[in-house]
Amino acid sequence: LFYRTIYRITDVKIPLDTGDFRLMDRKVVNVMNNMRECHRFLRGMSAWVGFKQVGVEYKRAARISGETKYPFRKMLRLAINAVTGFSYFPLQVATFFGFASAGLAIIAIPVVAILRLAGTHFFEGQTTTLVFVLFLGGVQLISLGILGEYIGRLYDEAKGRPLYIVREAPED
Repeated sequence: LFYRTIYRITDVKIPLDTGDFRLMDRKVVNVMNNMRECHRFLRGMSAWVGFKQVGVEYKRAARISGETKYPFRKMLRLAINAVTGFSYFPLQVATFFGFASAGLAIIAIPVVAILRLAGTHFFEGQTTTLVFVLFLGGVQLISLGILGEYIGRLYDEAKGRPLYIVREAPED
């Protein structure tokens, strides 16, 4: 589920169901070593650098003894590093909910006004306040999403990933 989710929400096409075990060319290792990121998601970084990858399928045998050294908490941390390192999706979710909330409030304003004028007692009391709070909450989420987009761009700059990766330099 994680790989399918990360595949959909990132621009980097990380191969599905991959592990961290891999054989890499020295050029790829050098590029990845030059990336200054502290919270590394190697599966995403190796896909991001853009070199050709070939998967080797195998059936992993069941654990014979001992316990995993990678419990749920570490897997969750890895997933968070993957999403925050390669996707703006969580920031865009805030913007989406902001527009949905503000849109719902904009639709609710005339509905409440018409029902009040018609003499319906269904929307009495705090309805105006609730619609107003819904609208302002939507505006705040939109603003938060916009700020998040800027912070995401600053985060991309702070990671210091190279703009271009040259596979082969022309020989003089």
